[in-house]
Amino acid sequence: MELIASINAAVNGVVWGAPMLILLIGVGILMTVRSKGLQFRKFGYALKNTIGKIFQKREAGEGEITPFQAVSTALAGTVGTGNIAGITTAVTLGGPGTLFWLWVTALIGMATKYSEVLLAVKFRERNKYGDWVGGPMYYIKNGLGKNWKWLGALFCVFAALAALGTGNAIQAGNIVGSINTVVLSFNPDFGGTATLNLVVGIILAVLAAIVLFGGVKRLGAVTEKLVPIMAVVYIVACLAVIIYNGANLPTVFHDIFVGAFTPSGITGGAVGSMILVITWGMKRGIFSNEAGLGTAPMAHATTSEREPVRQALYGIFEVFMDTIIICTLTGLTLLVSGIDLNYGTMGETSLVSASLGTLFTPQGGAIIIALCLALFAFSTILGWALYGSRCCEFLFGPKAIKPYQVIYVLIIVVGATTDLGLVWDIADTLNGLMALPNLIALAALSGVVIKTSKEYFAKEKSLEEGQ
Repeated sequence: MELIASINAAVNGVVWGAPMLILLIGVGILMTVRSKGLQFRKFGYALKNTIGKIFQKREAGEGEITPFQAVSTALAGTVGTGNIAGITTAVTLGGPGTLFWLWVTALIGMATKYSEVLLAVKFRERNKYGDWVGGPMYYIKNGLGKNWKWLGALFCVFAALAALGTGNAIQAGNIVGSINTVVLSFNPDFGGTATLNLVVGIILAVLAAIVLFGGVKRLGAVTEKLVPIMAVVYIVACLAVIIYNGANLPTVFHDIFVGAFTPSGITGGAVGSMILVITWGMKRGIFSNEAGLGTAPMAHATTSEREPVRQALYGIFEVFMDTIIICTLTGLTLLVSGIDLNYGTMGETSLVSASLGTLFTPQGGAIIIALCLALFAFSTILGWALYGSRCCEFLFGPKAIKPYQVIYVLIIVVGATTDLGLVWDIADTLNGLMALPNLIALAALSGVVIKTSKEYFAKEKSLEEGQ
């Protein structure tokens, strides 16, 4: 185990070092420049044609789901424990200024996610069951040509394995951890933790199996209800604390903007350098919204929407909701609450619980965090199940889907009952490895994104002028 851990640490240092961050941000900048800042120019149009139309009833045919169900499935995989635990870690290790760099990463990431979704819909296929399938492996194969199919296969190997760890075992572990925290807050002498974890793991596995074995339509039907509920619960709770501690907001925003460039002036030297602040802000931004990772396009490819650009607008909305809204609320809740964040040390979800406790009482804060973590993590389990299945299908054919799903469901129980330290580290490495093929494809197909976007908006403009 020590050998595996040391090898993984060495690979992880390369995969998530400065070159990877530069590549992720660089592709986002490339798409932003080539599209002339489309995510900014068309931001109002994107919101109007995404969130502005969620109450319009739309029907989806066989093997596809509605555009909103597609983005809900993508958000299910994207909005996870990283929006709470990840942001807490960033703020405590990097200081308030990390939020500024988180925002910068999100604004650039909107262009990346837009491009990924557009390509996923443009180059998708129907499988033998009549379902739409797409994602990096398909826009690599159909966009770059069959000689590049090996690159798509490489993406699928890393993604299918990462799904078992990042999207599954770790999420199950976070759920039981949050439940244990609540139980122990009421009964510190509770001795049945192992049994409780097993029971919770089995319940999660059964619920996931019911959804996953029902196919992509059932998955879409569940996520379109689950995602809005979990988002509203968390957003309302955070807003209540922020408003309650509203007198601290001017100081908090001062600390965010000053701390982004002179961290020692805010944290008293506990945060080492500006490089540390930028790195943590950008890393957590990328981990949070997954722009460039290549996961969400697999969910968006299942949409009934035939126009790639229209679905790609949901990519802009997705990053906005995940990072600009939910992650920002986590950061602001921590900072306005006035609790001791102990800068320079690893953050924990208990800090967010304590922040909520300034309004809802300590036990109330623990319950809210446990509920939100459970919903966030379970939705991530469902979203990543689709990603892993699609990758397995690309590698081995449709017959491999069910065996992979069975393994996936069983891993939930393992994640709920096992120490996941090494699993987390390996999954983190696999996340970086799967991003590489996707980023290569995005850069190579950037011209297709620009051409398709120009044609769509030119047609929209002509239709408006003709009215």
